[in-house]
Amino acid sequence: MLVRRLWLADFRNYAAAELVFADGLTVVVGANGQGKTNLVEAVGYLATLGSFRGVPTEALVRVGADHAIVRADVCHDDGRELLVEAEIARVGRSRIQVNRQRLTRGRDLLGVLRASVFSPDDLILVKGAPSERRAYVDDALVALTPKLDALRTDLDRVLRQRTSLLKQAGGRLTNDVELTLDVWDAKLTSVGESLAEARSTLVDELTDEVAMAYEQLAGASASVLVSYVAPWRSIGLAASLTAARSDDLRRQVCTVGPHRDDLQITLAGLPARTHASQGEQRCLALALRLAAHRLVAMRIGSPPILLLDDVFSELDPARTRALVAHLPAGQALLTTASPLPEGIAPERVVTVVDGRLVG
Repeated sequence: MLVRRLWLADFRNYAAAELVFADGLTVVVGANGQGKTNLVEAVGYLATLGSFRGVPTEALVRVGADHAIVRADVCHDDGRELLVEAEIARVGRSRIQVNRQRLTRGRDLLGVLRASVFSPDDLILVKGAPSERRAYVDDALVALTPKLDALRTDLDRVLRQRTSLLKQAGGRLTNDVELTLDVWDAKLTSVGESLAEARSTLVDELTDEVAMAYEQLAGASASVLVSYVAPWRSIGLAASLTAARSDDLRRQVCTVGPHRDDLQITLAGLPARTHASQGEQRCLALALRLAAHRLVAMRIGSPPILLLDDVFSELDPARTRALVAHLPAGQALLTTASPLPEGIAPERVVTVVDGRLVG
């Protein structure tokens, strides 16, 4: 899979821009605040229909505009040429098209373009809240099997409905509340157990890949273990929801389920979040990204486009050399405000100045 060309209109700080990609490495250079990361974000949006920076949709639209356009020519390994377009509305629903045909569901775009994003903010995968690690696992799941996005969407919907019911109940378990809770608990059990099973299976597959990637980046062997933590699975979600019902009513939230699960990462038998050094945590975050990228490439048979947003700025020279040496083959877009490290050989270099591309 290759991205041939990217067009932007009123996206972030770009009034209009066109970027032609090399088949290998394209490098975008420029000072901070000029719009380098916005290019990475645009490609990532077409792959996931979301911003890897976690910002709301309206933030993607240039100030003063009502909507933004992101368009890309994508070539698949089987020779198919696809024109992928997103019209991002500041207010209201956005529109997605493939080869000028509007998609009725946004999730139908998933898998048309696959991308792996590496950024300095990836440290939150190790140091951040469990929600960051759940999102990492779920994004990898959807990259591998786009239809699983429906499970994630269904879980969010059921949780909203169940939480709304708990708030309306005001701590009182009337007959009507009990009957309705039974219905939502059954739905949550069905969706939640399916999603947790998919997550757990994926994490088992990722474990060896993460350990291998960490060893390559750190330059030394280390005991790295990644495991899916879901305490409720020992007795099942239905029984766990029944046991937690009184507490859920009192607190008016769903206290157990896959929305509370975590990805536990240990280094030498100790929790990486609290015991690893900052350098080790950065290495682990990169290993997580590399592992997911490699797994998708192996399973799908074609590597996602690699999006590297200023990743070398936070690495010491040894880890920079290690990352350069172990970057996966395939198409990549790299942004930097600093000189390129040794070993990087771009096929194309573009400079960005205040939302304008030169070169």
